[in-house]
Amino acid sequence: MTEPGAEVRAAVGHVSRRIRAAHSATTITVYQAYNPGIALPAIAAGGFTDAFRRDRMTWIKPSFLWMMYRSGWATKEGQEHVLAVELGREGFEWALARACLSHYDRDVHENRAAWQRELRRSPVRVQWDPERDLHLRPIPGTRSLQLGLSGEAVRRYADEWIVGITDVTGLAHRIHALVRAGRADEARALLPGEREY
Repeated sequence: MTEPGAEVRAAVGHVSRRIRAAHSATTITVYQAYNPGIALPAIAAGGFTDAFRRDRMTWIKPSFLWMMYRSGWATKEGQEHVLAVELGREGFEWALARACLSHYDRDVHENRAAWQRELRRSPVRVQWDPERDLHLRPIPGTRSLQLGLSGEAVRRYADEWIVGITDVTGLAHRIHALVRAGRADEARALLPGEREY
């Protein structure tokens, strides 16, 4: 049986797979995009309200530019508001310690059956997706973390780990406008400061 979190440690050991995020000694910022019905009450309350469904898997992303890629700079239907969700590091690390890769990897798993057993019992999924540049093109050889939270993990996330929620939709639109205008240096200067976690 794989030790909880061992798959994430093995994957993070790969040079292209590093968790990069805006973080402090006590918190880490992740991003999510939602429709106004979920986002606006969350912004007002400083946490998720009953509009947020705790019975579904929810994906959190420490990379701002990956979130911009996923949401189309906060323009895709159902993703019109991008939220910066500040979490206590203890909660984030609880999730990492209980995570399972969302796909089978022969370099990490004993065999496919062992991975499937781990997948069934884990409340957290890990995906490593290509990191993005300012033009939302994939950066070769660099992967960005996504964590999928379900069951106990999504309940803890919504009800215990959140320190604060900030609407960064306006920031997304400002950066996108600068990129489209060819002012990449100005756009880059507005990006959240993400460093290795």
